[in-house]
Amino acid sequence: MALTQIITLVIFVLAYLGIIFNGLPKMNIDRKTSAYIGCVLMIVFGSISFEDAIKSIDFNTIALLLGMMIIISALKLQGVFEFISNKAISSAQNTSKLLTLIVFVTGIASAFLVNDAVVLLFTPVIINICKKFSLNPIPFLLGEIFSSNAGSLMAITGNPQNMIIGITSGISYAKFMFYMLPIAVVSMIIIIFVIKHTNKEFLSLNGAKSIIKTTAAREEKTAEYDIKSALPTLVIFLLVVVGFFIGKILNLSIPLIALVGSALVLMVSKQKAKDVFEGVDWSLLLFFASLFIIVAAVKQSGVLASVFELSLKDNMLGVAIIFALSLVLSQVLSNVPYTILVLPIMTLANSQLLWLALAASSTLAGNLTIVGAMANLIVIEQAEKEGVKISSRAFYKPAITITILTFAFALVMFAIY
Repeated sequence: MALTQIITLVIFVLAYLGIIFNGLPKMNIDRKTSAYIGCVLMIVFGSISFEDAIKSIDFNTIALLLGMMIIISALKLQGVFEFISNKAISSAQNTSKLLTLIVFVTGIASAFLVNDAVVLLFTPVIINICKKFSLNPIPFLLGEIFSSNAGSLMAITGNPQNMIIGITSGISYAKFMFYMLPIAVVSMIIIIFVIKHTNKEFLSLNGAKSIIKTTAAREEKTAEYDIKSALPTLVIFLLVVVGFFIGKILNLSIPLIALVGSALVLMVSKQKAKDVFEGVDWSLLLFFASLFIIVAAVKQSGVLASVFELSLKDNMLGVAIIFALSLVLSQVLSNVPYTILVLPIMTLANSQLLWLALAASSTLAGNLTIVGAMANLIVIEQAEKEGVKISSRAFYKPAITITILTFAFALVMFAIY
């Protein structure tokens, strides 16, 4: 092994260790910083040239993420998320219906508004409602976590790994949803069933419909949203979603549709552009760009050539291998870094079936452990700020069963496909 290959391998291992453990010992860095430093070192030590590093970044994925983040930030500032959550919760009659509403509203919203953003905004609302009715918020928060992952599977815009897969594979928005929708919906039903049976200590809300409605109405009066002023942004958002479905007919790419939509939102929104831009997670975009460079450098150096040249067949054995890899590596690396890492293998396979298998397995695998998906960490950290601690036992009690059942159903669906 040449010296450059050894250096490349060391940088790769250290960068991914920083991603796995959210930093390195005695260093004030997190997973995003680890990726950024890793990509810079790859260039400095000649693992990849600066020109090739820039070329390796998938700007289509970055553009799609940026466009959606701008639209979501504007919707957040206009209080649309609070409006949706309050309206949904106001119709709950008991804990069972409240859980069902949280699961489906979170899941469907995640499919079109990116799950990480949805849980960031829904979590405080769910905790607030539970406190008002002296309910244990943990089962409802778990429903939010699991459904944000399962529901996001529905569409290319549901989560970052779907965006990467959708853009790289060239699978249309409509076709992606056609295959993933049944798996996502049944997964959400499984989530409701499992949480109900692992949290039988639910408090009853018999006859509380009027109380909830009254409380929700009072919350709506004091909440910071004005739906009338948000209408132009909502209309543009809906047009963007429609554009995703018919983009191929119009010869418009999904990233371009998202960017055009975001530009229109900035034009019509009453919020200042700088306030909207503050809601964009710029460090996440840098994180993805860094990961693209790291993986390209490793591939170019040939240090992991035998791994990247792994041949997967366009059949159920190939699907099963992808599911097994996702189940293990999504827990070690988290699903987005894992997805970017296996892109060379998937590109070589050039199989629509395997691309869809990667989307389904990497997303559903995120429900197995706390570190499996970013949405899990966001909800748990947000809950702790509100004084609610979700223990490992409380998480894993339903998580393992949910992952086994949703994986099993997804494999059955792929056998049919």
